[in-house]
Amino acid sequence: MGANKRIMKIKKALISVSDKSNLYSLLKVLKYFDIKLISSGGTYKKIRNLGFKCDLISEFTKTPEILDGRVKTLHPKIHAGILNIRSKKSHVKQMKINNYKNIDLVIVNFYPFEKVLQKNKNHGDIIENIDIGGPTLVRAAAKNYNDVTVLSNQNQYKELITELKKNKGRTSLAFRKKMCARAFSEISNYDLLISNFFNHSTISEFPEKKILNANLVEVLRYGENPHQQAAIYNLSSEKFKLNQLSGKKLSYNNYNDILSALTITKSFPHNKGVAIIKHANPCGASIKKDNLESFKLSMSCDPVSSFGGIVSCNFKIDEKLATELIKIFFEIIICNGITKKALKILKTKNKLRIIDANEFKLEKVNNYFSNFNILLDQTSDSEKLDNKDFNVVSKVKPNKKIFNNLIFAFNMCRFVKSNAIVISKDFSTIGIGSGQPSRLDSCNLAIQKMKKFQKDISDSSIVAASDAFFPFVDGIEKLIQSGVKAIIQPSGSIRDKEIINFANETGTILVFSKNRHFKH
Repeated sequence: MGANKRIMKIKKALISVSDKSNLYSLLKVLKYFDIKLISSGGTYKKIRNLGFKCDLISEFTKTPEILDGRVKTLHPKIHAGILNIRSKKSHVKQMKINNYKNIDLVIVNFYPFEKVLQKNKNHGDIIENIDIGGPTLVRAAAKNYNDVTVLSNQNQYKELITELKKNKGRTSLAFRKKMCARAFSEISNYDLLISNFFNHSTISEFPEKKILNANLVEVLRYGENPHQQAAIYNLSSEKFKLNQLSGKKLSYNNYNDILSALTITKSFPHNKGVAIIKHANPCGASIKKDNLESFKLSMSCDPVSSFGGIVSCNFKIDEKLATELIKIFFEIIICNGITKKALKILKTKNKLRIIDANEFKLEKVNNYFSNFNILLDQTSDSEKLDNKDFNVVSKVKPNKKIFNNLIFAFNMCRFVKSNAIVISKDFSTIGIGSGQPSRLDSCNLAIQKMKKFQKDISDSSIVAASDAFFPFVDGIEKLIQSGVKAIIQPSGSIRDKEIINFANETGTILVFSKNRHFKH
């Protein structure tokens, strides 16, 4: 049968929606094409209040709603009307014998399970918002897409209106098949939310089956390289809240750097701190009372690598800072808000992308890595560092300022590719060694950066952090020789005592952490 033969006239529509917004324009078009409506409960009242004719489902089925509305549409007359194959003689005969009528269009959206889950901790309310009838209707209509049109989201109303106007009250097979695919996606996502709710409350972090609920944000021009295809998905039903204020579209690499940058600055105290990122690695970071000083000190850590990078500011950008930012080439500026004057200044750089991440929240979610049909899943390394997890093991003890500076450096290690060494002074990085297979090489790289870009490295407040333990004394020996006065590292090496003894011999402060912070 040709595609033109599969243009189906819509005579009767069933509408049962939890979200009753944006119905008027759709109902107006359905009325224009003389499509009869049946509905239940609140949707029926809404349709009538908007001034349109509609029959109650209970009148259509001759069966009342029961169990406080739990059973409304679960009826043979409803599902036979949806599921019967119009071209199959035996189905046509059975429909006639039972006096059942066809339902050609099903418009449903589900109970707001996720919204209730986010706002309501009452278990009974959560359970009552598990929709049964809605997904059942949508599944039935989607299965019979050859004959029935299904809408499973209010965002699809405009598409149906266009389709009906184009085909004079009919829908094409291609349109119905497209809506069918979307319908099964909606059902799958909805069931996944419910499954995850019960898994999290009754099972471990890692259930036997794990399905990710990913919503497409946009298809990107390409991936890490031009020959790779790419897209960005949102794993939350919440709106993707990165507000781009200017500049061309973001690339895969841009998003990777932005998320890396936000992971750093969102770990800083409220309204303080700057981090500069290149290829998902920090080039520098600083937390100062004066925001302009934070930026300048972040830049001074490695001004060469920072060129063409991303600046992430954990505060509102003002005119003063904006004037400094445009003096240097950056791909992206991230902020927690920006003044009108500052925005005007930054927009003078046409290609500069400005991202307001003020409403963007880093939820505590698992980290995923996939390759070769394998998914690695782990909880995130995002716990706030606790002073109880650190132990001063040297004879020389740090004062409060030195100790807090060590914590700052150790926190930064979490965001540097392993092996990671961070040298810091007064809550500003002054040397970063990253991504070296040898921890000693990372030490040498951090020291090299410090000596190249820092004017004064004789200060007694210079500290260093390592993301994992030093297997030998050679690493800390290099750091101490370069001017480092205090070191923080995880414990766990068979040579921990040797490391402690060396620190004591050199009068160096040494702090052990309970936790390691590898990043690959």
